[in-house]
Amino acid sequence: MTKFHGVVPPVVTPLNPDFTVDYPSYTRVLEHLLGAGCHGVFVLGSTSEVVFHNDRTRQEILEHSVKIVNGRVPVIAGVLDATTDNVIGHAKVAKAAGAAAVVVTAPYYTVTSQPEIIDHFRYIKDAVDVPLVAYDIPVCVHAKLARSTVTTLAKEGTIIGLKDSSGDDGNFRYALLDLAENKDIFLMTGSEIVVDNALSMGAHGVVPGLANVDPHGYVRLWDAAQRGDWAAARKEQERLCRLFEIVWVAQSRVSGGASGVGGFKTAMRSLGIIDTNVMPRPRQALDAAESAKIDAILRSTGLLG
Repeated sequence: MTKFHGVVPPVVTPLNPDFTVDYPSYTRVLEHLLGAGCHGVFVLGSTSEVVFHNDRTRQEILEHSVKIVNGRVPVIAGVLDATTDNVIGHAKVAKAAGAAAVVVTAPYYTVTSQPEIIDHFRYIKDAVDVPLVAYDIPVCVHAKLARSTVTTLAKEGTIIGLKDSSGDDGNFRYALLDLAENKDIFLMTGSEIVVDNALSMGAHGVVPGLANVDPHGYVRLWDAAQRGDWAAARKEQERLCRLFEIVWVAQSRVSGGASGVGGFKTAMRSLGIIDTNVMPRPRQALDAAESAKIDAILRSTGLLG
């Protein structure tokens, strides 16, 4: 099995009322994930709301993460930015901070072709000697990593893995088939509600934002899949599907990102993991009525007494 496998949550970044990072709460988040048996952590990704943090804050979050984790599991760092040279700068900082690998999307805002996306990854690999993980998230990047792009980059050794948050399970399956003989490559799904399906197809792990709320559930699902108990995996997945409904509670009032990560933060506040559900501006936090609905979901799925 590859060094990177299992349950690797994208870590929520809790904020203070003044929008600075709440590091005591953030430490509790990391310990919450490690205590549940997660196999790694992914910091500075979409769930971390990385694009809202300036360069100095990104560096501080990463350095704090590496310090707290202290080698217990790999720390994978998002180095997301709109241009190749900016990503290279973030990757150099991540390597110096002790990240085990860096996560890279296609360039965003600008329209980029698949050959240019391939070059983007190659330029980064040539500039920084750190393992690269491709991140397919077209809902944010507005460009899809084509099957041929992923397999080309993997087979030539430019990337060591893929985090697939595209929702395109068919394309993900083809990537698994294309790279099945390459034991140095890992492919993980970022789709929280189809983890059992992805693992049955041969995925090497999962990167679920919902694991910030219930890491034990995803570790149980992973363990069931590893022992071939697919009935138990399905049962756990279906409970997690019910829990995932927290991301839709505020959907009619706020943006999808605010409803999703905001739902995680609100649930984590109710569970005593973090102190506030503050969102970075202009995202809005969930209100009291929405929080009450989330608490009801937490109770119904066994997380809140």
